[in-house]
Amino acid sequence: MSTPSEPGHDRSEPGLSAIVGERRQLINLAYRMLGSLAEAEDAVQETYARWYAMSRQQQEAVESPGAWLTTVASRICLDLLGSARVRRERYVGAWIPEPLPDRTEWISGAAGGGRAEPADPADRVTLDESVSMAFLVVLESMTPAERVAFILHDVFRYPFAEVAEIVGRTQAACRQLASSARRRVRAAQAPAAPTAGQAGLVRHFKEAWEAKDIEALVDLLDPDATMIADGGGLVGAVLRPVEGSERIAEYLIHIAAKAPGLTLLERTVNGQPGLVAQHAGVTVTVAAFSLTGGRITRIWAVRNPEKLRPWTETGRG
Repeated sequence: MSTPSEPGHDRSEPGLSAIVGERRQLINLAYRMLGSLAEAEDAVQETYARWYAMSRQQQEAVESPGAWLTTVASRICLDLLGSARVRRERYVGAWIPEPLPDRTEWISGAAGGGRAEPADPADRVTLDESVSMAFLVVLESMTPAERVAFILHDVFRYPFAEVAEIVGRTQAACRQLASSARRRVRAAQAPAAPTAGQAGLVRHFKEAWEAKDIEALVDLLDPDATMIADGGGLVGAVLRPVEGSERIAEYLIHIAAKAPGLTLLERTVNGQPGLVAQHAGVTVTVAAFSLTGGRITRIWAVRNPEKLRPWTETGRG
């Protein structure tokens, strides 16, 4: 697993630039822990609020501000994960992690449409295999402690001694948590296809959908493929997974018939080839895919407008 950036261990006196410079690291960490950019930003904001609530003397007593911020952010995420499980049990339909555009398309006003100034680089999440939609979905199956221990150690390469201090458990317990999480990842992991091959398959899928060619869609989908949609109860979306290539193809044709003005765009979604559906120039759906053996096995369609902020014209100001 690649490391987005190395943990900060600056032992110098805390300065404003050094503290603010940790923000991107913290956003990267929190997004992987929570699967939601909005929640990640809230967690990081709370982390900084706790730092600035300390006196100057207390701040200067902190040996490593970067390590302090990481510890606090991780513990906040751990608490949020616990409460998130309760919230997601009440969520309308399936809950899918928040999709992110490629950094070249991530702008404050729109992603994949519109014009605006580039977003603050600190807001960008480093896109690698640890933020693919398939990976984030596996993370959702973990307990909060498993997820935090695994991300800190396997993704960000923190030693178990530091992980134990952050999580509040023994090193042996953290090793077991990370090991359990690793088994979940291996069990769900499909052989990775070359990016060019993925892009070509998604392009063929887009063309077949636009042509309303049900036979072509069925041929591109694995017979046991699954499509999951997330509308959050705010927009129309199928509440249960659609299973099987024929049922998915029929459902997609039904959608195309109901929304004749829909425009499909090829975009990078969480570092992988995906599709964005726009209506009247506004992004209404972001779809991520999992591919195995030259066919599509999973489709995650995010329609909840609250999760499409980085993609829409009214996203960020």
